[in-house]
Amino acid sequence: MEGLMLSRVVEHLAAFLPARNLGWAFPDETTAALLLEGEGGQPLGNLVLGYRPPQPVLFLSRERLRGDPHNPFQRLLATRVRGELLSIEQFKLDRVVALHFGPAEGFIDQPPARLLFEVTGRNANLLVMEEGEGFAGRITLAAREITGSRNRFRTIRSGGPYTPPPPYDKFDPRTMTPADAQTLAGVPLGEWRGRVDGLGPLLSAELARRAGLLPSQAPGEGWERAYDALKSLVADPSVSEGTLSEGAREAARQEKAAALRKLLREPLEKRVTLLENQLGDVTRAEEGVEIAAQDRAEADLLMAYAHAVEPGAVSALLPAFDGEGDIPISLEPHLSAVQNAEKRYARARRRDEVYLRLAEREGTIRTELDAARERLARLDRAELEQLEQLASDLEREKPERSPYGARFVTPGGHEVLVGRNNKENATLTHRIGKSLDWWFHAQGYPGSHVLVRSGGKDLDLPDILYAAQLAAAHSKARGSGNVPVDYTRIKHVWRPRGAPAGQVHYTDQKTVFVDGEVPG
Repeated sequence: MEGLMLSRVVEHLAAFLPARNLGWAFPDETTAALLLEGEGGQPLGNLVLGYRPPQPVLFLSRERLRGDPHNPFQRLLATRVRGELLSIEQFKLDRVVALHFGPAEGFIDQPPARLLFEVTGRNANLLVMEEGEGFAGRITLAAREITGSRNRFRTIRSGGPYTPPPPYDKFDPRTMTPADAQTLAGVPLGEWRGRVDGLGPLLSAELARRAGLLPSQAPGEGWERAYDALKSLVADPSVSEGTLSEGAREAARQEKAAALRKLLREPLEKRVTLLENQLGDVTRAEEGVEIAAQDRAEADLLMAYAHAVEPGAVSALLPAFDGEGDIPISLEPHLSAVQNAEKRYARARRRDEVYLRLAEREGTIRTELDAARERLARLDRAELEQLEQLASDLEREKPERSPYGARFVTPGGHEVLVGRNNKENATLTHRIGKSLDWWFHAQGYPGSHVLVRSGGKDLDLPDILYAAQLAAAHSKARGSGNVPVDYTRIKHVWRPRGAPAGQVHYTDQKTVFVDGEVPG
């Protein structure tokens, strides 16, 4: 905000003072809103102090604002500044405002208080000051501590003295005379802000527009027209894009939109990267199908010529079925020819299964990737309402996450919790599970503890197989076939003394064999 804009807000608010303080709200970490009530119970709305650099704002809002304090400064502001707002003043037409508050009675009485709001772009700050007058005094607490390492000309420290803006000599446009304006006839209108108080880049451009000149043009003989334009700007310091209140509100909206845009970009970019990697898995799986075909062809040769392969050989040269020469095949010497063939068949089968599983999802992945990329492309041009809707959509699309393990439901309706790390494994097994709940784990493989909360009931076979598949799929045996999975009651599982989290012993188990795939 620029000085003349700020002056209009101060003048408008001063007409209703003193005003009753109905309490503070904090919509975010750098916005404080004071609900005010005028004489006779007249609602004035919220006085919004947005002190986030580089676009701080001060305006009255009729919107209903809420929010508890987000940080120590806001907590002190809410407890220390509780009296009536008695007066508001501006330092000349500079972007510094002082708000004076009366005492407040309560469980702990509060003395009069003073706020200093520096509406100064990248140096924006809100200060709770000790009782006093004007713009000098000691700082009780600052929203932003400014040390010498950040600003060698001026420091802001809680408990230290406040240094008001340095004195300057500029024309006050509210009292400026035609003779004063005539002295600026040779100065380009864009440079008047260096000679006239309360003007910044925005109002300088508006001044040129109203005078019918370019900012780079000096008024010359048309100084009277420039003077009239300046006086009209004092009366109405709005810009062609909208009124002052709307401009301030729009600045706050833009700041909120920028923060939300930044917040949304990271999860969207992560989503795009994840989906691109999943498409890459499909491509690698397609290449794996070719390798599987080669493994299967070599296995066929080994099975056909097993009698011709020497035991313990590290390779064999076998004739191709089409009669076009011999094919060299590497072998594992500790396995027989048939065992080498069976291993190749198993490896080929796994590659085919992986490809089929991924190929089923390829269309969905591509659709989701296009949607994520389109959302990311819309981000920079989206308005606040669209960003809020996008944030709501992303929140709604998040998978349900249990505080204790990933959550599933068996075909019979029992809740299943799967540990995602050693700490969660230990929590599920030793704290969450009841003695008669069921516990599953892949036999002989590191992996997740799976807890079925059955309420002491026996499990039907579909529930047992479902939980066992989850245990196999969340273990080092993932993707394998015929994975042995043990299951037993929680009361038969214990942690050995001194063992790390997640390591257990168990008894009275039964075993089922399942594929290591997440059940559909």
